[in-house]
Amino acid sequence: MSRAAEREAAFTRFVETASTSLLRAALVLLDTREEAEDALQLTLLRTFRRWERAKEAPEAYSRAVLVNICRERWRHRARHPEVTGALGDVGALAGVASFAEAVDRRHVLVRALRKLPAVQREVLACRYLLDATVSETAAALGIAEGTVKSAASRGLEQLRLLLSAEEKKVSRVHPG
Repeated sequence: MSRAAEREAAFTRFVETASTSLLRAALVLLDTREEAEDALQLTLLRTFRRWERAKEAPEAYSRAVLVNICRERWRHRARHPEVTGALGDVGALAGVASFAEAVDRRHVLVRALRKLPAVQREVLACRYLLDATVSETAAALGIAEGTVKSAASRGLEQLRLLLSAEEKKVSRVHPG
């Protein structure tokens, strides 16, 4: 087997094992599934381009790439806010009418995660969706291990509060 074929086979094995968890993390970090899928594809492309460097620890490398891509998207969004018109507002109101049917635990969780500060959201995504250790998370995010621990602790506490508040809202709408 040629060197190029070995490289491609190794990368393919990596993609098969890591794509699902990377996509889950991207879904939490970004607003839409389309954005998350785009971020995953870009992450895999960048990882493949640097495979000689990444192959020693491809999960850690791809986590760092994914977080950086998400940060790039947030910065882009901050500089170029989306303009919505009246039809967008009508669509949002129509969505409220079908709230009872649309709510499921995953959507509630993702909404709550998106309310967290970026560092907490990134730490929780790396630690619990990508199963990264404290040191792997610190390396991927470029922060200290102590920051990972405190952000995870604060993020989980804030998430508990947000989910509790969301449950109370749903129980008021649907008592029983």
